[in-house]
Amino acid sequence: MSTSKDKKDQENNQKDNTESPIVTNSQVTDEQLINWIKSRRSIGNLTIPAPTENQIKVAIDCAVTAPDHKKLQPWRFIITQGNARHELGRAFLAAAEAQAAQEGETLSEKARQKTYNMPLRAPVIITVVTHMQAHKKVPPFEQMLSAGAAVQNLILALKAQGFSTVWRTGLLCNEPAVKEYFDVGPDDYVTAFVYTGSSPCDMPTRKPIDIEPLVRFE
Repeated sequence: MSTSKDKKDQENNQKDNTESPIVTNSQVTDEQLINWIKSRRSIGNLTIPAPTENQIKVAIDCAVTAPDHKKLQPWRFIITQGNARHELGRAFLAAAEAQAAQEGETLSEKARQKTYNMPLRAPVIITVVTHMQAHKKVPPFEQMLSAGAAVQNLILALKAQGFSTVWRTGLLCNEPAVKEYFDVGPDDYVTAFVYTGSSPCDMPTRKPIDIEPLVRFE
């Protein structure tokens, strides 16, 4: 039988899991910060606990510090969670069926179910879409790059709060049914589905990447 103390402890534990304090004055060396960024990994198997509304807002507050020529703010953030993930699944399915029809094909029941279940792979999905604006000094590709930078900031801010992520796009992300679902205009793009939550497994170690073939000093 649960006592009132047991219930109180459960409530406190739940609060601890969902509202982790964010330390802003901790001392971190340059080397620690660099190694921490280098440790980022994409984790596809995500579960609860998920970031709270406040934690998501903190991450977005970091995302919007991305380089933004002329301060156009060419990005928007849409949070999908709970039952809304099923609505997104239906949008994915409609997009996949339309895509298959254009190619003269029909989706198998297995493919239909897999597509519908795609948004259920994480408890929260943060979709980042562009909000392009005509500007003679800021071409569309700069605004797209700004959106990409915002996504990276978002991912690192979620990592800093203890959550894992994976940046997904895929062949369906800019199909008409998906763009319509997110109210994305014809000249804008869905740039990222940031799936986020907690990882039930240990973070794998990243293998060193040889940057020598990728860099040229002049």
